[in-house]
Amino acid sequence: MTPQPPYVPGHSLLAGRTAVITAAAGAGIGGATARKFLEEGARIVIGDAHERRLKESAAALAQEFGADNVSALPCDVTDQQQVDALFALAAERHGGLDIVVNNAGLGGTADLVDMTDDQWAKVLDVTLNGTFRCTRSALRHFKDRATGGIVVNNASVIGWRAQRGQAHYAAAKAGVMALTRCAALEAADFGVRVNAVAPSLAMHPHLAKVTTPELLAELTEREAFGRYAEPWEIANVIVFLASGYSSYMTGETVSVSSQRA
Repeated sequence: MTPQPPYVPGHSLLAGRTAVITAAAGAGIGGATARKFLEEGARIVIGDAHERRLKESAAALAQEFGADNVSALPCDVTDQQQVDALFALAAERHGGLDIVVNNAGLGGTADLVDMTDDQWAKVLDVTLNGTFRCTRSALRHFKDRATGGIVVNNASVIGWRAQRGQAHYAAAKAGVMALTRCAALEAADFGVRVNAVAPSLAMHPHLAKVTTPELLAELTEREAFGRYAEPWEIANVIVFLASGYSSYMTGETVSVSSQRA
């Protein structure tokens, strides 16, 4: 197994920017992205459907990085009013926003022969429809401001690859990739870039709770480095896509993976 690399410190890549990040409470990719953006000099407005965890995360980040740099509002991305309220908070607190990270997603495991309509619809509504709602709100905001902007969506390598029991999640993530490409073509007209990341295996406590140790071991074995990614390693790539270093990229889905097969 390749040792975990050292944590990469901030380099002010997002200084002076305001970002909205969904599903940003807790120890997963969203939480890591919120922290990374603050380390890179951004102000953040974070949302999450889990109100208690969101409140705790926002308080901890505000204590470390300053209350003026951290705002939070409960947000269920299946509810357009809550999505709109999150964007309105960014406009109220900071006069607008520059970056939107659509991180909200929902997984689950069920073979198609056993999958219910509700299981299918719930995963699609959070993961794909939620990304659509937030992207639509972001593009409306950026178009009205006419000052450009950046959207980064969280997809998955499962959108390209097959995995048993993941038909709903794979379909949703493939949809996120297609949405990213189409949105990018439209958004280019008003100077907005839309890209996505596609992680393979990023470990966090929630994933460990909903996945068997046997499956995690199998998935880890597929990784060329012999280990899973840390959430901050995915967040690093999101920072890249949100920064000026990716200025000529749009409509792309960047695989953040070391899978051999």
